[in-house]
Amino acid sequence: MPAWLALSGAVLIGMMTAAQARINGELGLRLSDGLVAAAISFGSGLAILIALSLALPSGRRGARALRAGMRERTIPWWMLLGGVAGALTVATQGLAVAVIGVSLFTVGVVAGQTLNGLVLDRIGYGPAGVVAVTVPRVLGGALALVAVAVSLQGGVLDRVPLWMLVLPLIAGVGIAWQQATNGRLRQRVGTPLTATLVNFVGGTVLLVIAAVVSVALRGAPEALPTEPWLYAGGAMGVFYIFLSAAIVVHTGVLLLGLGAVAGQLLTALVIDVAWPAAAGPGWIVELVTVVVALASVVVAAVPWRRRRQA
Repeated sequence: MPAWLALSGAVLIGMMTAAQARINGELGLRLSDGLVAAAISFGSGLAILIALSLALPSGRRGARALRAGMRERTIPWWMLLGGVAGALTVATQGLAVAVIGVSLFTVGVVAGQTLNGLVLDRIGYGPAGVVAVTVPRVLGGALALVAVAVSLQGGVLDRVPLWMLVLPLIAGVGIAWQQATNGRLRQRVGTPLTATLVNFVGGTVLLVIAAVVSVALRGAPEALPTEPWLYAGGAMGVFYIFLSAAIVVHTGVLLLGLGAVAGQLLTALVIDVAWPAAAGPGWIVELVTVVVALASVVVAAVPWRRRRQA
């Protein structure tokens, strides 16, 4: 695959991630229940993954490896919990994005990922073992926090509940943990398809339970929206996960991550300018925020030395 095509695919992954956040946020707004919207999105993705796992030989092999690993206890129970972070991310999209906008959501997620990534790499939680904390990575984490501070300008705190701003940061922390956990699970089952399926199963169960509780307390939405695009979030999530697995061998992890974040931040800005959120800070503040957040990722991704635990 030509380098330009692989990099274009990485940018497309980020674009789809930003679009998915806005779609799930709009569905949550239309339903007046972000948890129900999240359950619909995750559930549709799970249905697609089940079909793929049954149809593809790699899916069937991965399922057999998963069963054997659980039976022989070579796959510990905590490796099956990645879906918790996925559920939190999708729920946050449904609860907050329509109000705060895709840019603020994305900046919070990037900051959480960057900071927790430093911690997880330092303690050796990921499949690569211990990764030394370097000056570029610390600077990247600091810039991510600066981006969060910039995003709060323009009276955002006066218009938005604090929990809506904290949730994306927590979701980013969870995503970093989820990526490391999924990496270890993929090593055990031999295919990203099965690892992704495990995530969607766990996330769907949690979100359905949360949606049932929400409906019991607040009542069911009066009617489901009729626009088909509002239900595309789950399919988009499945597609960009598989696209990641297909092109990472051509780009490497670093270039894939940079391309995806660039596409996500820039698309988030375009979406919020063309389709402003109810309590967004305005496009000038969002532009500065996106530039600082993108700089934090570039700085943090400067190649660093690795050392494995003895």
